[in-house]
Amino acid sequence: MKFTPKRMRWILNLWPPFFFNAIRVLHIGEDWRSARVVLKKRWYNRNYVNTQFGGNLFAMNDPFWMLLVMHLLGRDYIVWDKAGSIEFVSPGRGDVFAEFSIDDALLETIRDATANGEKYLHWFENTVNDKAGAVIAKVRKQVYVRRKPPKQGPTSAKRTAG
Repeated sequence: MKFTPKRMRWILNLWPPFFFNAIRVLHIGEDWRSARVVLKKRWYNRNYVNTQFGGNLFAMNDPFWMLLVMHLLGRDYIVWDKAGSIEFVSPGRGDVFAEFSIDDALLETIRDATANGEKYLHWFENTVNDKAGAVIAKVRKQVYVRRKPPKQGPTSAKRTAG
């Protein structure tokens, strides 16, 4: 099954950890270079003090850096999430948004760093903002990238009877 950005958005919006926590993928760029996500505040996903639940603030950011890098680099690369952290800056009292964007310079850096089969670890950073643009949280995700080794073809030497 080929994952187009539109199909990936549809799948993620039905994925239970997103669907049942009011996390919606609003946009994935046709070129896989950007994404935008909203966490809608609902009675069932707020915390004890009536603000956005911290686990959902992190979850809304979780897969996107890895997914974008994976699709931009293609099947010749191994891409994994390695680490992550979140710093809560102010209470999320309403709907909150996160945006992700990858440029050519970063892709070139990754390709150069992994050209000889070496691993490359990159820290991505983004913020979670409310509708007015106030920062609710700062998120960091570390992504592991390594170029896959070239495939070895079957040996072509056949034994001949002699």
